[in-house]
Amino acid sequence: MKVFEQNIINLYFDVGKQWLADLPKLIVQVEATYELLDLKPVENLSYNYVLSGFQGSKAIILKLGLDIDGFKREAAALMALQGFGVVQVLAESNGLLLQMRASPGVSLKSYSPENDDEAINVMANVIKRLHKAPIPHAHTFPHIKDWLAALDKDWSIPAQYLQKAKRLRDNLLKTSAKEILLHGDLHHDNILKNGDDWVVIDPKGVIGEKAYEVAAFIRNPMPELLEQDKHLSIIKHRITRFVEFFELSERRIIDWCFVQAVLTWMWGIEDRCNIDYWERMTKILDKL
Repeated sequence: MKVFEQNIINLYFDVGKQWLADLPKLIVQVEATYELLDLKPVENLSYNYVLSGFQGSKAIILKLGLDIDGFKREAAALMALQGFGVVQVLAESNGLLLQMRASPGVSLKSYSPENDDEAINVMANVIKRLHKAPIPHAHTFPHIKDWLAALDKDWSIPAQYLQKAKRLRDNLLKTSAKEILLHGDLHHDNILKNGDDWVVIDPKGVIGEKAYEVAAFIRNPMPELLEQDKHLSIIKHRITRFVEFFELSERRIIDWCFVQAVLTWMWGIEDRCNIDYWERMTKILDKL
């Protein structure tokens, strides 16, 4: 809870402090409005206050936060991906997202690193289903080029990494394969066990090519992956398997992994996080 509170204050300053102070009252109001029962906060809160509970007999997850636009984008992405392996949205309002809860809800992170091959198989099947979703005709999803425009700003990141990331970005965008609706952050913690199947949570909703999607999985979970003595061989093996699964270019996957590592490093700086892990991952991927 302390980490969550500090994250909110770091991002939103006095507005965040006031939101935290008003949070108990907000939860009571939401409980009454949506007829929710037995709400309990989940473990490992980060930037949103997440609770599990029930709406009648339905097991639900309630997310509350200050990133109102982010919640709207997530709800739009979930609705666009309905029927293709994501959790169901029940309601979305300003700073609130109510959705069905996966059960038992254990994440794919539980497979890493001992059952990494099985985790890769799950991930591949999740992507195959997810990427069948058509891009809605009328949508406001960003393109990955919009995210990657941030590379053109000044950052306290070594110049050789920024320059390389920009060069790779420009080439990757210029030679992009068929564009589809991507999750945008498809790592282990966003893939949950639901009965005998797996479902996806927390989509960003972004337009881009398939090779972009696998990069988040390849570099996660952090910091656990980096604590493995064989982390480099794990990363290489994952890349090889995804090349085989999707008939993708190995070079293209490696390049997207590097670009994304620099991008997440930048986001870590923006969010005032400990950036050590992103810096280490960038250096590892640079060697590939």
